Amino acid sequence: MSLQLLKAGTSDVLTLNGISKRAFDSDILVGAPAQGGPPGYMSMSFHMKMARQGHLYKLTDDGSIVGGAILFLENNVLNVGRIFVAPEHFRKGYGSFMMREVESLFPEVKEFTLDTPVWNVRTNVFYSKLGYKEIKHDEESVFYIKYRGCL
Repeated sequence: MSLQLLKAGTSDVLTLNGISKRAFDSDILVGAPAQGGPPGYMSMSFHMKMARQGHLYKLTDDGSIVGGAILFLENNVLNVGRIFVAPEHFRKGYGSFMMREVESLFPEVKEFTLDTPVWNVRTNVFYSKLGYKEIKHDEESVFYIKYRGCL
């Protein structure tokens, strides 16, 4: 494997949009109440906007796109808006690699934040395993934080 997390361009949007749709729709297999995902998860215009604004990233393995991320940096805080991996590549370490890369790509960041649905046992276990600490939750989401000193 030759993995890289790179800023995505507008030419990557079609591929990333398809991967996002398949990845989030597959959550129905692990507890999602219905097929679906976060806002814009299957929207070409949303992913194009994210690419143009510099928030869209692609995970490549030997040059092929296998996943993506949407990241928001503000005041040395990085919000992981979402990460997604093509379902045929689940459970191969891509998500862990992507999160480690996200953390190393932004050495100036002091804290990382994210949220994930309450019902998604898989992602809640995943983020906890990576050292993210739950700071609050409501009926829909669990909110996590990780500080640079804990990386």
